[in-house]
Amino acid sequence: MRAALRQYLVVTGGYWAFTVTDGAIRMLVVLYFHGLGYSPFEVAMLFLFYEFFGIVTNLTGGWLGARIGLNRTMHIGMALQIAALALLTVPDAWLSVPYVMAAQALSGIAKDLNKMSAKASVRTLADIGDGRLFRWVAALTGSKNALKGAGFFVGAALLQWIGFRGALAVLAGVLAIVLAATAAVLSEDIGRMKQKPAFRQVFSGVAAVNWLSAARFFLFGARDVWFVVGLPVFLHAALGWSFMQVGAFLASWVIGYGMVQAASPRLLGRQAVIGGATARGLAAILAVIPAGIALALSLEFPAAQTLTIGLVLFGIVFALNSAVHSYLVLAYSSLERVSMDVGFYYMANAGGRLAGTVLSGWAYQVHGLAGCLWWSSAFVVAALLLSIPLPAVTDDAPQAEAS
Repeated sequence: MRAALRQYLVVTGGYWAFTVTDGAIRMLVVLYFHGLGYSPFEVAMLFLFYEFFGIVTNLTGGWLGARIGLNRTMHIGMALQIAALALLTVPDAWLSVPYVMAAQALSGIAKDLNKMSAKASVRTLADIGDGRLFRWVAALTGSKNALKGAGFFVGAALLQWIGFRGALAVLAGVLAIVLAATAAVLSEDIGRMKQKPAFRQVFSGVAAVNWLSAARFFLFGARDVWFVVGLPVFLHAALGWSFMQVGAFLASWVIGYGMVQAASPRLLGRQAVIGGATARGLAAILAVIPAGIALALSLEFPAAQTLTIGLVLFGIVFALNSAVHSYLVLAYSSLERVSMDVGFYYMANAGGRLAGTVLSGWAYQVHGLAGCLWWSSAFVVAALLLSIPLPAVTDDAPQAEAS
């Protein structure tokens, strides 16, 4: 137990450091290139390869982790993030859309290698039966999201204080130190399968994992369709907020969202049976919230107050729903192929983020923020419908019937 806890803390610490850089670089790119005159759709397109290569990485990264160990895939992700940060330090004349898209592709690969490795590692270190798996994955995911929010603020603050390139250099230097530290203490055998899996095994044979992955696609598309481009651009362009104000506001939301996620075992009740029914109930509540915000904006309610209240409600319910999903994919997976099932699941997650990111730029440019919110509500309804086949979880049979 103590050895497992030590390894969990090392994984969590490395994931924390990476997450701050990931949040910071996203805010840096959105605000800096919007300031250079890029349209909302062009800003969204900068993240196209980031999300697309996240899909590819999650599909292959789980297989790679099963073969070489989750330790190595985590550190490969950190090294690639350092390279992505360095690539963006070139002069403005070099920062064409294709160049930035390529650098963001590298960052997307790095992020999903790191995330898949950290989440899958928890399944190898914690049991389902005593509730430790739900608590540990909720704490890891919630703290990660809180720190991603901190990363938003760090990125905006560094942009304002030391400029775009100075911010990138600081982030790369800190991550390099963390990479060296975790490489020295993390076990080399975490997540490595005894038998090397064939590549065809990357697709999950567990029906519950497949349904959950499809629901995850639409759940995260529902968040990013208004949060990635539409919301920060609206706050800056329509409400006149400064870069620092936008970064602080979004950071506060993500930090609060992460805190709710980390506390989800307590909020949902320690004795509650967490399963497919939990995911369905939360999705039903969530679908109403973006539609309500859009309706309030169309009726000309005060925009700042409406968005603040709406974001708080959306964040609470979305955080609980996401925490339940993150637990279910581990509970539905066996120890032997957890990295591949988690990789497959986060491939769907990345696909949803890709769809949401592209739609965020297009919908905001064509229909404004209200259009983004209506898309969000429709995506949550799709997630709800795809959650209908999800089963309950049992302690002795975490893997659902194979399809």
